[in-house]
Amino acid sequence: MAIIEVSGLHKGYAGRKAVDGVSFTVEKGEIFGILGPNGAGKTTTVECVEGLRRPDAGSVRVAGYDPVADRDSVTRILGAQLQESELQPKITVREALELYAACYPDPADWRALAERLGLNDTLRTRFAKLSGGQKQRLSIALALVGKPGILVLDELTTGLDPRARRDTWRLIQDIRDSGVTVLLVTHFMEEAQRLCDRIALIDKGRITALDTPSGLIGRTAGSTAISFTPSAPLDVRLLAELPSVASVTHEDGRIVVNGTDETVHAVLSLLAGQGVSAHQLRVTEATLDDAYLDLTGPDA
Repeated sequence: MAIIEVSGLHKGYAGRKAVDGVSFTVEKGEIFGILGPNGAGKTTTVECVEGLRRPDAGSVRVAGYDPVADRDSVTRILGAQLQESELQPKITVREALELYAACYPDPADWRALAERLGLNDTLRTRFAKLSGGQKQRLSIALALVGKPGILVLDELTTGLDPRARRDTWRLIQDIRDSGVTVLLVTHFMEEAQRLCDRIALIDKGRITALDTPSGLIGRTAGSTAISFTPSAPLDVRLLAELPSVASVTHEDGRIVVNGTDETVHAVLSLLAGQGVSAHQLRVTEATLDDAYLDLTGPDA
C-alpha cells in the first residue's frame, strides 16, 4: 500500500526548473531511495513531501494528506532529518531531546532513544561540542521522538567517517524493521545499494529510472565482466557471437567480456571447446555506480 504518492510534481526557482514532472510512490514499510547528482532536484522533491515547499504544479499525498493544506496532520506522522540543520550551540543533548518531546502529545521515550542511538554519554554535552557523527545521531533521535510512521532522511551520512557511516546504516535498517517507512535521499551509491528496496534516480529534475538496486544494475550494458589472458591465440569474434555477450575488448593480450551472469558459463564452455585455458581469470559484477553512469547524463 502506497503511503507517499507524488504525481506530476513541478517546482522552479527564478525561472529555473528544479523539479520537472516527478512522479513516484513509496510503499508502507520500505526504504525508498532518491539518488542523483548535486542540484538534480532531490532535496526540493522531499521538501515538497515534507510540506516545507509548495509545489508549482502536481500533487503530493502523505498517508492521504496534502502536506501543505493538512500540515498539522502530516507533522504528526512524519519525522525529518534535514540536509542542513543546526541547534542553538549551547543547548545540551538532553535539553534538545526534552524540548522536542514536549512538542508532541504522546512522544517516544527520549531516554530510550538516547540509549538506542548511543547518545547516553553525550546527554550533558552542548551541541557545539558534538562530533559530526553525534550530531547526525541526535538529528535522527529528534526526528523519531514524535513516533513517526514515516522518516525522511536527507544526505544522512555526508561528512561521516566510514565506521560512523556503516553504524548509521545498521541503525536505519533497525528503524525500518521496527515498522517505520524511510524516504532516503543520498548521492552515495553504496549507501543506496545497501539500504534501499527501490530507488528513483533523478537527473536534471526528472526521474530517469525507478527500480530495485539489482534492477537498475541489470540495465547496464554489461552487468557482469569476465577478464582473462588466453593460453593460446583466440578469435575474439567467437566470443562476440555468444548470445549473452554485450561487448568484447582485447588489449595487451588480455580479453574483457561484458555480459550477464549467463555469460560466464558460455565463455568458459567456448574456451574449453577451443582447448584454451583462461589465465588470471577475474569475474566482476556491476555496481550501482555503473548503473548511475549509464542512466545519467555525462555531466552528472
